[in-house]
Amino acid sequence: MEAAEKKLKKSVRIRLEKEAIKKHKEDNKGNLGEVKSSLRNVPTSPRKMRLIADMVRGAKVNVALNLLRFDNKHSSKSVEKLLLTAVADWQAMNENVKIEDADLVVSQIFVDGGKMLKRLRPAPQGRAHRIRKRSNHITIEVSDVNANNVVADSKVKN
Repeated sequence: MEAAEKKLKKSVRIRLEKEAIKKHKEDNKGNLGEVKSSLRNVPTSPRKMRLIADMVRGAKVNVALNLLRFDNKHSSKSVEKLLLTAVADWQAMNENVKIEDADLVVSQIFVDGGKMLKRLRPAPQGRAHRIRKRSNHITIEVSDVNANNVVADSKVKN
């Protein structure tokens, strides 16, 4: 069977993998273990936001919320709101499980660069310097440690 999989194009293998993951999620609809939430076009540079993301990655949700609530950086407020949204989404998907009994963890969080506003600032001798006002996109995934997640063996290797 492995010889037949090697003959498939990479794009076909990726499509088959996505279909398998989708089917697995549909089969376990009432027992879904992970929920993704994203926030787009946050007006903070990605470099500053990644410092906050690294702080909460892999932490339990209670600990992560406390870290974000008492952190004095501006970026932590938007990550805190996004984490609360992800927890609310998880609770909506898993109505039969109490949130106190669940062992929720920030399983994934990543920050991508967003749109960049380009402005000009006057400089000496009639020149102009370009100012880049950066933004970012944050994606966070909350999952229950005890839930059965999709097996990592099915991922396509590059």
